[in-house]
Amino acid sequence: MRFLERGGGWVAAQFLIFVCVLVLALWFRGTMGQVWRYCGLALLGGGSAIAIFGARMHGRKLSPFPQPPLDGELIRHGIYGKVRHPLYTAVILAGFGWALAWGSWPAALAAAALIPFLHAKSLREERLLRERFGDYRDYEATTKRFIPWLY
Repeated sequence: MRFLERGGGWVAAQFLIFVCVLVLALWFRGTMGQVWRYCGLALLGGGSAIAIFGARMHGRKLSPFPQPPLDGELIRHGIYGKVRHPLYTAVILAGFGWALAWGSWPAALAAAALIPFLHAKSLREERLLRERFGDYRDYEATTKRFIPWLY
């Protein structure tokens, strides 16, 4: 399957937004203070841990594309028993963590752009997952999208 057919536009846009977060933090470093820096490092660490747990659940079948791999399976245990899109949660947390660690408000604004973008990407992905997996609707009904018990 070709890049765009698999949802490559979503992947490219997500990459560009995240690069903006990284670069803006370095270009526009702030002086928010140590408390913000520690909060940022905690978010960055938490996002990294969530990413590792989520990626390990997929193993070699991990894909950045919204189109599920042909040999993929619906994972409903581990971190995926808490949220449907832990890797998106990880990207959001890491983005905000990076911005706060550098004290950069422009980078934090770019990180905020990840929220509606990844929400829209998840809607596309979930439509495809419902088509592929008959029990995906049950999973949606019992598991939140990004934040356990909330959203």
